[in-house]
Amino acid sequence: MACYGLVPWLESYASCIFFAPHSIGLAVIGGDVDVHPTEKALVVQYEVEATILGEMGEPMLGERKQCHKIIRLKSLNAHTDITSLARKVVEECRLISPSKLPQVEQLLFYLQNRRKTDGKEQNKPVKPRELTPFEGMEIDEEASINNIEDYVELLYEDIPEKVRGSALILQLARKPDNLEELLQNETALGALARVLREDWKQSVELATTIIYIFFCFSSFSQFHGLLTHYKIGALCMNIIDHELKRYDLWQEELQKKKAAYILDYEKSFKKYQGLLIKQEQLLRVALYLLLNLSEDMRTELKMRNKNIVHMLVKTLDRENADLLVLVVSFLKKLSIFLENKNDMAEIDTIEKLAKLVPCEHEDLLNVTLRLLLNLSFDADLRGRMVQAGLLPKLTALLGNEAQKHTVMRILYHISMNDRSKSMFAYTDCIPQLMKMLSECAEERVDTELISFCINLAANKRNAQLMCEGNGMKMLMKRALKLKDPLLMKMIRNISQHDGATKQLFIDYVGDLAAQIGPGEVEEFLIECLGTLANLTIPDLDWELVLKEYNLVPYLKDHLKPGSVEDDLILEVVIMIGTVSMDDSCAAMLAKSGIIPALIELLNAQQEDDEFVCQIIYVFYQMVFHQATRDVIMKQTQAPAYLIDLMHDKNVEIRKVCDNTLDIIAEYDEEWGKKIQSEKFRWHNSQWLEMVENQQTDEADSFLHDSDILGRPDLFYSTDGIIPAEGPVSAEFFRNFHTLNGDLAAQQVYSVSMADDGFGQAAGTPGRPVTAYGYRPDEQFYCGFRPSRQNY
Repeated sequence: MACYGLVPWLESYASCIFFAPHSIGLAVIGGDVDVHPTEKALVVQYEVEATILGEMGEPMLGERKQCHKIIRLKSLNAHTDITSLARKVVEECRLISPSKLPQVEQLLFYLQNRRKTDGKEQNKPVKPRELTPFEGMEIDEEASINNIEDYVELLYEDIPEKVRGSALILQLARKPDNLEELLQNETALGALARVLREDWKQSVELATTIIYIFFCFSSFSQFHGLLTHYKIGALCMNIIDHELKRYDLWQEELQKKKAAYILDYEKSFKKYQGLLIKQEQLLRVALYLLLNLSEDMRTELKMRNKNIVHMLVKTLDRENADLLVLVVSFLKKLSIFLENKNDMAEIDTIEKLAKLVPCEHEDLLNVTLRLLLNLSFDADLRGRMVQAGLLPKLTALLGNEAQKHTVMRILYHISMNDRSKSMFAYTDCIPQLMKMLSECAEERVDTELISFCINLAANKRNAQLMCEGNGMKMLMKRALKLKDPLLMKMIRNISQHDGATKQLFIDYVGDLAAQIGPGEVEEFLIECLGTLANLTIPDLDWELVLKEYNLVPYLKDHLKPGSVEDDLILEVVIMIGTVSMDDSCAAMLAKSGIIPALIELLNAQQEDDEFVCQIIYVFYQMVFHQATRDVIMKQTQAPAYLIDLMHDKNVEIRKVCDNTLDIIAEYDEEWGKKIQSEKFRWHNSQWLEMVENQQTDEADSFLHDSDILGRPDLFYSTDGIIPAEGPVSAEFFRNFHTLNGDLAAQQVYSVSMADDGFGQAAGTPGRPVTAYGYRPDEQFYCGFRPSRQNY
């Protein structure tokens, strides 16, 4: 029990009583219960009342002390039974009244769902530092609100008097208690606005001081109407624009003097530095005023129309840290709107921000990273971040606890670009991420971290780096122990890559297969199935795996439409496609009745391209094996389905159908004629339509498929591939196929079919990656891959 100073307090309290003997009475009064601000704990507030009792037991002197007790809940996690835990807490802590059980349950539910924080300041928004009187603006005289009229009079004198008068009024304006009274003095405000409008070019100090006065009003929303009335915002933008142009002229002049080796260059440079300090003071106070006014969206839109984004980006060339914090904060506020983000994309905003990362000024670094995070939602800007060299800089900041979470979000967005994934392999990012994963003490890995890792694992080189040392062992052990679906998704992405990486999974096939069964969380089960389905390893004995873990009944039961979620059914289909590559496995599946189940599923999911593509791929694998080929061709209508899908709008479905039908045509002459006829009709549909519309007797003889296919003179030249005499027989096709059914040469029909009609040669496909034939980690994708990609 954390009861601070209770014993010393009682001892000192008793020692002040000089007469004896007396006794001390203690009473504990229960109080409120609340959650701990940072830990998984409840805080119980209570009072301890100590009373000095006289010889007769009568109370003589009493006092109360506020105390609290912290109840730490180390076992609380996402799967904890809140009701049972709340009851246990109330029973074991006598300071909590049983009547507070519903309140305790509600607090525990809040703790269970509260987003984890590490107590750092990374989520604290960065605000520009408060303005203080600039160097050279202070005066020895102390201003009084009673003398305001005298100060206003000074505004009608020459520039030095105007500077003095405005400085005195600024002293008053910096005290919020005076703003209401100043607001009532229209003469003073009108004079200040007039002097600023007329004389700002004559004195930087005067302009800075008067803008500072109006800035004091801008700090309170109720005074924004006053600034709008005097058009202070528009005037400030004109001043900023002018000063930025003047800065460019200074730079040009300095470069000319430096190039000409003029002797007074050093003198001019010192003068330039003095002017620069005053100009940046003016820019800072003017921009801060505009930032306050931009609280109103209509005012912000007016600023955008006056090119505020370009002005701010141009100011990023400065080196004044306080000014840069203000400018970047302003840009961050503007960046949440698409139009402003597009304005930033048109100019070199990313390149200028890249120069600020990293920097020693913590607030500037923080707000710069937050702006980059906002801009990283745009794919083109993410690409420019990589081009600007931000990737290694951001990776180096992963070790900065204060910036780690923001940096990881930016890197996560960059990793969404397929071209950028491979570039992470040339930094020390992946070793850092693997270290974070191994050192994570929580049951669930931080969402940002694991999401980032999932993206990177889609690249082959990154996956190899992740598996170096004991990387794969650590990932697999943690994923299987915690049943973490996101960690398993990362492993699944690693498993898709051919080569040495995929070979590492042989040691874990049994562990993964053991997860396949009832009672597992569906999300985790999907990833386990997907990982197994990616393991197209020649040395892997799938028959032994299916038998040892009794997977065939599970696979068959989960092919029924509506039995489980579609995502799980799809993974089962893909798994069947993988194991069907093995002849003995295909026979085992045929005996189990899986093929009719696939036909039924195809009927139910005929509108879903992904299901259709993967089911057809299963048929493609099965027609290689005698046992399953006979079932498909003689006992089902699968070839008829394939003929119907041969002209599907989805390119990948057409490819798999075409290759599957070619193999069927090899082994069954009757189906071969039907397939050949359908292909002829499709590729010559316009010609056939013309022939059918002719009203001559000669045309009637061409209306029968058998007659047409028996006329070699109707075929286009095929350079000797199709003999000029006689029909094309099934034996002809067999001569151009290898023993396992792979195409050795392209089949040629009445129109040239050297390609599949879509710019690609028709070859033996591997596993369809998706029904849309692309991999997210490749810019261009042609053909199929032997594994399926996660997203």
